[in-house]
Amino acid sequence: MRMNLPNLLTSLRILSIPLLVSLYYLPDRLISLEVKDISATAIFILAAATDWLDGYLARRLNQASAFGAFLDPVADKLMVAGALLMLLQLGRVEAAVALVIIGREIAISALREWMARIGRAKSVAVAYIGKVKTVSQMIAIPLLLYSADLPWIMNAESTQILGTILINIAAVLTVISMLYYLRMAYPYAGAASDDF
Repeated sequence: MRMNLPNLLTSLRILSIPLLVSLYYLPDRLISLEVKDISATAIFILAAATDWLDGYLARRLNQASAFGAFLDPVADKLMVAGALLMLLQLGRVEAAVALVIIGREIAISALREWMARIGRAKSVAVAYIGKVKTVSQMIAIPLLLYSADLPWIMNAESTQILGTILINIAAVLTVISMLYYLRMAYPYAGAASDDF
C-alpha cells in the first residue's frame, strides 16, 4: 500500500499520542508542569487540526482510501483516550467521565464493525449528536490540559471550570449518542453474518 498525504497525517496523529503522554513522565527538574501543559495542549490542538486536514485533503486530492477510512477514527479515539488518561492521572477529570467516553468509543467502534459485517454500516453513520459531543470534548480537553491563564480571556481557575463543564457535557452526550446508535442497530440484532 502506498502512503498518501492524508494517511501520513493520520499516522502522524497516532504518533503524537506517545509524545503527549511521555511529556508528563519527564522529570520536573527538566521541564516544569506548566511547560508540559502548554506543550501537551499544543500537540493535542495540532493533532486535532490534522484530523480535519487529512479528511479535507483526501477529498480534495481524491486520495480517499479504505485504509484511511479505517485509520482516521482509530487515530481520533486513541488521541482522545490518551489525553483523557493523562488528565485522569493529573486529577483534572473524573474517572467516571473518562470511563464513559472511552468505553463508548470502544462500544460504538465494535457496533460499527458488526454493522459493516452485516451490510448495514449506513444505519450507524455519524449522527449530529455525535458531532456535537466531539466538538464539546475537543474544546474541553485542551482547556483541561492547558490549566493556566488564557491572557485577556480567563484565569486558570475559569479555564478548568469551563473545561470541566464541557467534558461533563461531552460525557452526557456520549451516553445519549450511544443509546441513539444502539437504537439504530437494534432492528438488525438478529441478523447473521457469514464471517462469524
